[in-house]
Amino acid sequence: MSESPLSFSLDEKIVKDVEMGNKGVDVGEMETNGIDEIATTRRIQQHTGALRYLRRGEEWLDEKMGIELQGIDRIPEVEKRPPSIINVFLMWFSMTCHVGTVPIGVLGPEFGLSLNLSIAAVVVGTVIGALLPAYTGTLGPKLGLRQIAISRYSFGFWGAKLCSVLNVIVGGGFGVVNVVVVGQILSAVSDFTMSITVGCVIIAVISYVVSVFGFKIIHTFEKYSWVAAFILLLVLIGQSAKHVDASIGSLDTGVPLAGAFLSIVAINFSSASGWCSIASDYYCNYPANTSRWLVFLLTWIGIVIPTVFTTVIGTCIGNAALTAKYEPYNEAYEDHGLGGLIREIYHPIGWSKFCLVILTFSVLGNNIAINYSSGLSLQLLGHYFHAVPRFMWSFLFALVVAILAIAGQQHLSTIVSNFVSLLGYWTISFTLVLFIEDAYFRRREGYNLVAWDQPSKLPLGIAGVSALLAGYLAGGVPGMAQTWYVGPIAEKFGPHGGDVGIYLSAAITLLVYPIMRTVEKKQTGR
Repeated sequence: MSESPLSFSLDEKIVKDVEMGNKGVDVGEMETNGIDEIATTRRIQQHTGALRYLRRGEEWLDEKMGIELQGIDRIPEVEKRPPSIINVFLMWFSMTCHVGTVPIGVLGPEFGLSLNLSIAAVVVGTVIGALLPAYTGTLGPKLGLRQIAISRYSFGFWGAKLCSVLNVIVGGGFGVVNVVVVGQILSAVSDFTMSITVGCVIIAVISYVVSVFGFKIIHTFEKYSWVAAFILLLVLIGQSAKHVDASIGSLDTGVPLAGAFLSIVAINFSSASGWCSIASDYYCNYPANTSRWLVFLLTWIGIVIPTVFTTVIGTCIGNAALTAKYEPYNEAYEDHGLGGLIREIYHPIGWSKFCLVILTFSVLGNNIAINYSSGLSLQLLGHYFHAVPRFMWSFLFALVVAILAIAGQQHLSTIVSNFVSLLGYWTISFTLVLFIEDAYFRRREGYNLVAWDQPSKLPLGIAGVSALLAGYLAGGVPGMAQTWYVGPIAEKFGPHGGDVGIYLSAAITLLVYPIMRTVEKKQTGR
């Protein structure tokens, strides 16, 4: 049988789609446009005194210490330097297997759920939520772009700026939770003689310094940093297990119980899905012909296993302290928060303090990635933002996170329950927009990568922004259940409501985006 002219390999087609955009774009033209983008940034730096000195400082740091200068520019195939593919799995293991994930698990008992229902909510929310970053991450090798830069092909040049801001807010929220947890732990190590504020400052500084070195050091660090945390978390559940009581039922029954369960599912969904706006930041150095299914599965498994593991441990110690009300645990948690509770669980005291110090460093893997990606997102706000070196944006981000953590150090559970659940309304809409654009609208025409930083060649973004706002305002707001607001649909699930905003946001986004994007393409041709 003769070979069909369309029977070239999938890998060849992917490379062709990526490098040529399936539009007959000349590679030389692509390189020229990439150089123009860099030249614009350099010109701004040369004509602005402060930026010129910052650029020289960045080059000096690169020469002396090897920090990353790449920034947000697209990485061409010939310049990619991929780490081992197994790093995809190990990176997420380190970013989620840490003590900062534990307080999410404590929320189940705080909401009055039994141990079994709390664990079920953790598993359901995490398994579904992890599908989002698993998908968005697959676009990184294919396009060689950072996640928010990729969103320009759906949200447009200006609409993607909204995504940048939301991404920074998401990262900031996770960062605040991590910094407060570490502040409480370091305070516990000092027998509560050191204030939580000092601990917050210490972890914020260390996280920033490591994040400055960029992609290569992050992948290397994340490859190993999970090991100690994993072992110590096993010890934590081992030493507290005898005080966990699975026989105690939930506080509520009927509709209020369903509402509490839905809210905990939403919080865990949001916790796992929050990475969808940064996933490809760590994959853009992989070749375009890297198996998308392999990236998807390694990401999904790499998030689900450690997140469920760590969050369930939080659920168990929360059960012992709040549901079974084992007195030493309950008093430690009420008086000193999560840090005090963990200090009480580990014993004897010398061993406890050693474990707490090591667990402090487990948070670094998460905060380093957050600082790095938030710096990139801020650069994507425009040419002048791009002209400011990433290490400066990461510094400002770390500073703001530290200040917010210090201000909210006494309200950790409130921050976790209110902030984390709010993430899901935007992450589900963001991912669905990228999915529909990639799987349907770009299925044949591919991506013109000459256009990644050219507003006139990108979509207007009206469809993407409209779908995002419609999903949030018409779905998320009526369906949200927060301590400060319960939407009209959420309040159907009892006095405290049941959070169904994620499902409503998804339905509305699936309805709005395909229709509006079809009209947008027909009217503008892009």
